[in-house]
Amino acid sequence: MRILPLAAVTLCLTAQTITKSRIADGLASIDTARLKSDIAYLASDKLQGRLSLQPGSQLAIDWIVAQYKAAGVEPAGPGHSYLQRVPLIEYRADPDNSGLTIRRNGKSETYRYPDAYEAYPANTTVRGAVVFAGFGITAPELHYDDYAGIDAKGKIVLIFDHEPQETDVHSVFNGKGNTRYAGTYVKTLNAQKHGAVAVLVVAEPNRNHPSNQERLARIKGRNERAKIPLQALAERPIHIPAYTISDAIAADLLGGHQKELQQAIDSTLKPQSKVLLGLTAELKIAATGRRRADTYNVLGVVKGSDPTLSAETIVFSAHYDHDGITPNGGIFHGADDNASGTTGVVELARAFQKNGVKPRRSLLFAVFAAEERGLLGSYSYVAHPTRPLNTTRAVINFDMIGRNETPSDQTNGLIDINRDTSNELNLVGTNYSPSYKQIVERANNMVGLDLNYKWDEEPALNVYFRSDHYPFALHDIPSLWWFTGFHPDYHQITDTADRINYEKMAKILKLAFITGFDLAETPDPPQFKP
Repeated sequence: MRILPLAAVTLCLTAQTITKSRIADGLASIDTARLKSDIAYLASDKLQGRLSLQPGSQLAIDWIVAQYKAAGVEPAGPGHSYLQRVPLIEYRADPDNSGLTIRRNGKSETYRYPDAYEAYPANTTVRGAVVFAGFGITAPELHYDDYAGIDAKGKIVLIFDHEPQETDVHSVFNGKGNTRYAGTYVKTLNAQKHGAVAVLVVAEPNRNHPSNQERLARIKGRNERAKIPLQALAERPIHIPAYTISDAIAADLLGGHQKELQQAIDSTLKPQSKVLLGLTAELKIAATGRRRADTYNVLGVVKGSDPTLSAETIVFSAHYDHDGITPNGGIFHGADDNASGTTGVVELARAFQKNGVKPRRSLLFAVFAAEERGLLGSYSYVAHPTRPLNTTRAVINFDMIGRNETPSDQTNGLIDINRDTSNELNLVGTNYSPSYKQIVERANNMVGLDLNYKWDEEPALNVYFRSDHYPFALHDIPSLWWFTGFHPDYHQITDTADRINYEKMAKILKLAFITGFDLAETPDPPQFKP
């Protein structure tokens, strides 16, 4: 796509016009050299991989606060602070003392890791009858409910991973892509809502792609990352455990009919849920090394210029944490993941503060904690928003915006990657907000990036619910993940600052600046399409 000179371009809005003069100061302030310096610091050995609750994470927090103060960006946290407390429980799973016991006809068998495993921050034992609940989805707007006709109260629910009709491009479940119902987090919340005491999750039996566990196994260094402490929100919305189980266990529980059950759901979009007669299960969960500690989201705001619309919010978000240090002393530098996103949010906060013209809506610059531990900072924010969610109009989420997408073990055979991605940006979540997509495309006339939407049509890699835009989407807020894609250095110690494409990153931030200005100005903000 040809890049048009800014002087020759006008973005026409319904009630306003974005001309070069209205955005010139902010756009001109986006500095490639400063991006390089900022990422070099955040991804340096000094910050030790920014593992949540560790000293390097605190250094990242301190740096973001200092940048906001220096730029004159106002605090947006409680008590006129830049910090929003995120109380966590840190723990380690104890697989030797955890297990799943199945009882049938007076006989019992116990399964342990890797056939059955969980991540739950408490010592507990749960028992109950077992019910099969299909994919575990309740989606009223799609006229689908796996819990219709069954009573899950006090029971353990067995569900398939992902969604029905995953190979059908015409499926109401976003064709071949994922909807917000596909993830285990939402399914566990749904089971809890229906009174279940625990969840057993198995990969869908008729899948034509790797299971989630097989996908994770493709990423090098999995055993090293498994030694990183687990974390959960101290005020977590989920109060029941979810065990991941093997295909073999599910086949035993379902009498070998698991493939037929999925086929029936896929062909009719009608539930096949039922009580599994004569079956009970016991889930024993042990956790060690438990401690409570606080981390922080870092929040700044540039107030809108309109007396009424300034109460509404456009969010720019990223996460600052990463995976710390390996047992052998190697540092997960996290330059792309996600020093790039953190630097991007900070740079845009500077740019909007410096711009002579402020858009009508307010702009929240949120850098979240503990994303790598399960989107914990963003889940905490949407549970305790400092600006009302019902007046939050859109989210621009940066997570890995610094590299060229290239084939890797994680993606091989699952997604087509263009040979040249040096000018490419992926947008994730556009099916939920076509009007947001149109605003980005309109802004891109001034920048000329190659926009790609392929991740909205891919189910195996679970991309839609893997970053901090997702908790906002669960609240019907138009939210896109801006993402330059995976590469062989993803979650490796080789994700270093020297491998960032800084010129491309600067273009992405210019596109985000123009898009954010448009979102904050337009009388018709984007709508969420369920």
